[in-house]
Amino acid sequence: MKFEKVERLSNKQFRRLIGVKIRVFDKMVEVIQDAYNKKRANAKSNAGRPPTLSIQDRVLMTLEYWREYRTYFSIGLNYGLSESNAFENIRWVENALSKSKVFALPGKKALLKGDREIVLMDVTESPIERPKKNNGIFIQEKRSATQ
Repeated sequence: MKFEKVERLSNKQFRRLIGVKIRVFDKMVEVIQDAYNKKRANAKSNAGRPPTLSIQDRVLMTLEYWREYRTYFSIGLNYGLSESNAFENIRWVENALSKSKVFALPGKKALLKGDREIVLMDVTESPIERPKKNNGIFIQEKRSATQ
């Protein structure tokens, strides 16, 4: 879904759909716009194809990925990009946001002070415990018990 469709939503609907308030989204867009301008200024020339997505669409695409945990393929189809382009755009936005001081998490000392209320979640994936493939002894015992 493109930003043109989302910008007409009310504040409550926007947060319900995207997961952040409009103020936070606008701040993210400012940070990404600054990062994009720095990237273009550091380039030796302005040669090359202009980006197909606006900054708002890039941020929106990243927030969709974070909120819905969709595949890059489905997000790319939604925005008219290839899977690899969707991946590159999302990673670039993530890196730019994490480098900015605005969206950086406080350090260990600030967390230990306790002057802020912060909730951290551990969402690492853990493997499913399954029996080993070569359980020949167990299978033989099972066969002998049924006979």
